Amino acid sequence: MPLSHLNFEQKSAATAPTGYNLIIASAGTGKTSTIVARIAHLLQNGVKPHQILLLTFTNKAASEMVDRVAGFFGESVAKEIEAGTFHAVSYRLLKKLSKNITLKQPNELKVLLKSIYDKRKFHHFDSKTSPYKSSYLYDIYSLFQNSSTKGDFHSWLKESHAEHELYFDIYDDILNEFNEQKNRFGYVGFNDLLILLRDQLLKGAPISFREILVDEYQDTNSLQGSLIDSFKPKSLFCVGDYDQSIYAFNGANIEIIGSFSHRYNGAKVFTLTKNYRSSSKILSLANRVIEKNKRLYPKALEVTKSGEYEAPKLLIYGELFAQYQAIAKMIKESRTAYEEVAVIFRNNSSADGIEASLKEIGISSKRKGGISFFDAKEIKAILELVAIFVNPKDMISFMHLFEYAKGVGPALSKEIFDGLYKIGDGDILKGFFNPNDEEPFEKRAQNRQLGLFDDNLELGSVGRFYKLGFDEEFLSNPVLKLSKLNSDGAVFLHNMYQFLKKSKNIKRASTFIDAVVNSKIYLEIEEFLLKRRATLKDGSIDKTLLENAKDAMDRRVLLLKNLSKNYSTVDSFLNALTLGSSEMSEGEGVNLLTVHSSKGLEFEDVYIVDLMDGRFPNRKLMSMGGSIEEERRLFYVATTRAKSRLFLSFAKYDRLKRADYVHSLFLAEAGLL
Repeated sequence: MPLSHLNFEQKSAATAPTGYNLIIASAGTGKTSTIVARIAHLLQNGVKPHQILLLTFTNKAASEMVDRVAGFFGESVAKEIEAGTFHAVSYRLLKKLSKNITLKQPNELKVLLKSIYDKRKFHHFDSKTSPYKSSYLYDIYSLFQNSSTKGDFHSWLKESHAEHELYFDIYDDILNEFNEQKNRFGYVGFNDLLILLRDQLLKGAPISFREILVDEYQDTNSLQGSLIDSFKPKSLFCVGDYDQSIYAFNGANIEIIGSFSHRYNGAKVFTLTKNYRSSSKILSLANRVIEKNKRLYPKALEVTKSGEYEAPKLLIYGELFAQYQAIAKMIKESRTAYEEVAVIFRNNSSADGIEASLKEIGISSKRKGGISFFDAKEIKAILELVAIFVNPKDMISFMHLFEYAKGVGPALSKEIFDGLYKIGDGDILKGFFNPNDEEPFEKRAQNRQLGLFDDNLELGSVGRFYKLGFDEEFLSNPVLKLSKLNSDGAVFLHNMYQFLKKSKNIKRASTFIDAVVNSKIYLEIEEFLLKRRATLKDGSIDKTLLENAKDAMDRRVLLLKNLSKNYSTVDSFLNALTLGSSEMSEGEGVNLLTVHSSKGLEFEDVYIVDLMDGRFPNRKLMSMGGSIEEERRLFYVATTRAKSRLFLSFAKYDRLKRADYVHSLFLAEAGLL
């Protein structure tokens, strides 16, 4: 059983009485085993699996823990545990409360925000401060949601960015319309999931658990902390390490773990001190640096790994790219399997140089969070059609699809959608098949104070489309009166109409994907993409490129079909991909990782590159609200990914930028200089 394999500290924590328990679990001390053992202890003592909530920072971590529980108690018991990321769990619980929502990725919501932002004209450019771009406005609003649970955005912004006060009214108006549009179409972002669930719980929603377990507790932000408290938990089991709190940029609040024993009456703090991952020399180096930070809870790690291991090596190079080439050569000459090697960096800009150097000498590599299967345009297009089927109010997916319609830009596609939405009483399927008698298009008013300006609206005759062979029912649709809609756009719209009409009664995900792939609208998108991928600079089509592109596209579509077979409904398939695709990486070979994406992983050999002052620690981010303590924690996380060998490198000069560098202060703190 899980408890039998634990050391004394782990067992003491796992079997603690119900109540408020905080477990300080440093790198490599077996926190996953302790959490699994805690769940086993609860089950053995009469707690029903559906009364247990496990919150993690990746779905992979939750899946691993639940699988381990299943190994002892059976799959039927384990699958009843409510487990996953804050976002995945919130989504499922909101669905249980019958909330009709459509989850959207940040890049999709940024498109919506930009469409609203672009209707404004800022009249204050004589000011020394330029207005935020729409993308940054989205990011800073997201940070507000994560880090502040009281007050409004206007007040929060005034406190931290007073120099933008000239634009506050316009920002507020943009965000008000943004939130109105999200509500109108049923969209939620990741933060919205947590806010919506928290508000439902505070209103008395019938959801409760006997115990809530939280992994990576040090990385919870104020929004996540408020969600945990809104469950009114009588028993908490929070596992984390303040030395690994590295998400301040996303609103993570280290005070949440730091104040645990003060916020919860009768709280107990347990500490896991035995490290099972790293050699003594690697751990000693990591500890020398992290001890420079303030100690929130006392701890002293013990090494359990025996045997002779190399001391961490400092590698110094005269030039930046020479560093990457030398490390690539070291990796090739090493006997360590490429999958057990990681190159870790503070900034993504380091990745291209090391990736190119590895490729140059024939070594494959993969970048977590890089371009994935789900970023392929054909896959995204299929999923946009799925999204419209699941939620006929999905304006963003509608606009994305019309990127493949000739002569239809974002503004026109939004007008078409708004027209269908209006004559369909908020449902574009009804707008297609059973429109009401309303006029679909109207002119919007001007408001100079809020940056709004007039639209030009003209209507045309539907007769111009009679020779295109459209269904008679479709020809009577009033959206075709929009004069800016050309023949190509009308054909694309008709293909969408035909597909939605044929597929509206499909239930199974795999059947629906087959219907998409065999539809005229997908074939039109496929033709568009294949032509683009096979066209040479002189405008001719290369047949070999065309065949290769078609093969690659067919393989991706086949993979998507196979994925869909695991889901009984179209809805469940779409939401599983939306919640989980960001954790996937593509390729094989050496792992190229930012410090943040390396969190929770371990490798035999770790190379930490670009340890120059300014890059690691990142002085630019420190000046924008970061801290040397956070940078030091990042260094600690990076070094403790290594099990057997650790290499730390820096370069003195960047030939391309003609910049000189000095070594990172962390190398001095580690005793290497």
